[in-house]
Amino acid sequence: MDQKGYRRGSFQSSTSDEDMLEIAGASLDFSMADDDPPLDREMGGFSSYNGGGMNGTSTMMDFLEEPLPGVGTYEDFNTIDWVREKSRDRDRHREITSRSKESTWALIHSVSDAFSGWLLMLLIGLLAGSLAGLIDISAHWMTDLKEGVCLAGFWFNHEHCCWKYNTTFTDRDKCPEWKSWSQLILGHGEGAFAYILNYFMYVIWALLFSLLAVLLVKGFAPYACGSGIPEIKTILSGFIIRGYLGKWTLIIKTITLVLAVSSGLSLGKEGPLVHVACCCGNILCHLFTKYRKNEAKRREVLSAAAAAGVSVAFGAPIGGVLFSLEEVSYYFPLKTLWRSFFAALVAAFTLRSINPFGNSRLVLFYVEFHMPWHLLELVPFILLGIFGGLWGAFFIRSNIAWCRRRKTTKLGKYPVLEVFVVTAITAVLAFPNEYTRMSTSELISELFNDCGILDSSKLCEYVNDFNSTKGDDLPDRAAGPGVYTAMWQLALALIMKVFITIFTFGMKVPSGLFIPSMAVGAIAGRLLGVAVEQLAYYHHDWAIFSGWCSQGADCITPGLYAMVGAAACLGGVTRMTVSLVVIMFELTGGLEYIVPLMAAAMTSKWVADAIGREGIYDAHIRLNGYPFLEAKEEFSHKTLAMDVMRPRRNDPPLTVITQDSMTVEDVETIINETTYSGYPVVVSRESQRLVGFVLRRDLIISIENARKKQDGIVSTSIIYFTDHSPPLPPSSPSMLKLRSILDLSPFTVTDQTPMEIVVDIFRKLGLRQCLVTHNGKLLGIITKKDVLKHIAQLANQDPDSILFN
Repeated sequence: MDQKGYRRGSFQSSTSDEDMLEIAGASLDFSMADDDPPLDREMGGFSSYNGGGMNGTSTMMDFLEEPLPGVGTYEDFNTIDWVREKSRDRDRHREITSRSKESTWALIHSVSDAFSGWLLMLLIGLLAGSLAGLIDISAHWMTDLKEGVCLAGFWFNHEHCCWKYNTTFTDRDKCPEWKSWSQLILGHGEGAFAYILNYFMYVIWALLFSLLAVLLVKGFAPYACGSGIPEIKTILSGFIIRGYLGKWTLIIKTITLVLAVSSGLSLGKEGPLVHVACCCGNILCHLFTKYRKNEAKRREVLSAAAAAGVSVAFGAPIGGVLFSLEEVSYYFPLKTLWRSFFAALVAAFTLRSINPFGNSRLVLFYVEFHMPWHLLELVPFILLGIFGGLWGAFFIRSNIAWCRRRKTTKLGKYPVLEVFVVTAITAVLAFPNEYTRMSTSELISELFNDCGILDSSKLCEYVNDFNSTKGDDLPDRAAGPGVYTAMWQLALALIMKVFITIFTFGMKVPSGLFIPSMAVGAIAGRLLGVAVEQLAYYHHDWAIFSGWCSQGADCITPGLYAMVGAAACLGGVTRMTVSLVVIMFELTGGLEYIVPLMAAAMTSKWVADAIGREGIYDAHIRLNGYPFLEAKEEFSHKTLAMDVMRPRRNDPPLTVITQDSMTVEDVETIINETTYSGYPVVVSRESQRLVGFVLRRDLIISIENARKKQDGIVSTSIIYFTDHSPPLPPSSPSMLKLRSILDLSPFTVTDQTPMEIVVDIFRKLGLRQCLVTHNGKLLGIITKKDVLKHIAQLANQDPDSILFN
């Protein structure tokens, strides 16, 4: 009979996440004692066995000292047992500490074991920083390739190509070495035909990049699509998704992220960089035994890797640590905080050494505003917060509705066609507007910019009166025709970004949401900033301006409004608060603008939470049915453990294994006929007194190994979980002792325990299952799946949407 919980070859590397998902299921045939089990090749070299009988001498195997390969590991799409993993790590640590007193070599091993965590953080920081630099440089070059090519060397982007020419500031983009496609093909860049040719080449390059990205994802690494943050949150909560953080996913995600960003789609690279950094962390974990063999320890490393990912995505190491703590991590001890800080520091240092932006800074959006903000400006800042909250709630609802449609209709069967259509629409609409044609990062950088004397951007085409100029500070001036043109173009860009991002996020290409959200907010903020600036210029005698904004003074900074708007929209979509503010001031260097950023972030969160409680990542976790138990949500319903446990009133009785009266054949029949992840062990079916809990996977591996390695184990052999073997007639076959795989301290609650306490226990201890007893007798079992289904039912959601095993 086919076993869903067992896969051939899955014991080979204990807890490797590098296997791809498409592993063929294997069927188990327990009918013969001398069958050839699939573990044959892995079990070679094991002379001892697990079990023994009355009729012969047997070598009893100590489970902790010499465990079988695969015992204590987990199947794909299962939840880890945090309590067991932490207990195993404490046992390992105690053993190393006790041995360190015996010899110098053991002491050196103890020191190297303690140092291995910091070494791993160093390697993660170096690898994540290097990959981020490579992605930044490649994406910048390929984005410019859509518009032209550098004759001095095709590998130079537009900016690098023009560095050596001393052109005037206004003509800085018109250097002789950089040629647009019309100049290269037609010999001139003016006229309608040249414009159409440039338009055509822009669309062709965009389609080429996006098609290449989606075909690579579809063909080699299906897990490389999307931002990856919802899945990483689920993995960090204890769920296993094999292959999601493997080497193929890392390679394909790195390549396709460059292609997707370069195609001009409304997406960013910041979320996917967190996924890339976590892939680096997971792969490097295999160099260290302590992390390779313990899933809970590995998740501490992944939390630090997520911090390194945000550190290189935004050039914000402190913001990265806070992001990991606030947004993605499930278990975040103090030790992980320090190591996350170190990993983020190394990653940021590595990226700074590569200097991908060529400005000797970590970030693309560094700003220097000359004027402080005034208290009355908090009103427009709070308005931007309200806009950010409304946009966030609208985006989440619209995007989830579209993604649900994609999952439930034929649309999901044609990912390549979807990417092609969305890219074509984006490119066709983007090219005529210079603010949508440029990369989103450059757009945000321009919107954050404070206009100086030398700025030639349309956004800075004010009517100049240089007589009133004092030093570097330019007074508020009347807007010129260029500013009004820019405002119309930005308003059109805002409408396009708002709607196209809904359809882009969730396609089968790597797609982040940070940069598109910031772009929407930055455009809205700049529009509001210019409006307030012009209002103050023409009506400086109004009561609200008279005290602090006299004529000829520089009082309103539109770039600051863009920065606050970007924070508000990003907060509305992700519901981040503390980490968002820190990321924003690290990203821009605007340390004195923390209060406006805080006001906008909190307002956007309050407004968005009033409309819908979930952020975009939590909404996608629920859409995909991942078994994620949200630690921030309160459980306020008055239900008891007996209302949730299985079996229910009309269900068949609970499947149990007795401690010393079932044969190998009986246990194999139970395994064949059920798909449960584990079974309670009781004294007898009549008494139902609880002894412990045994995992299905451990049972399968132990029985397979005993059949192969231990003489006399046949289908009629008794399996016992007690210290001493039960008395049997002398002619009985050898018995199999499996006490070493039995969990003697399973978590139990009584049937009258309130569910709010049970939910709290599942959240804080990370349990897989909890047994329910009444007067010491086993009544039933509550699994994490049962808890999630119960919460979904109480929230009037579909309980069968939870994906589990």
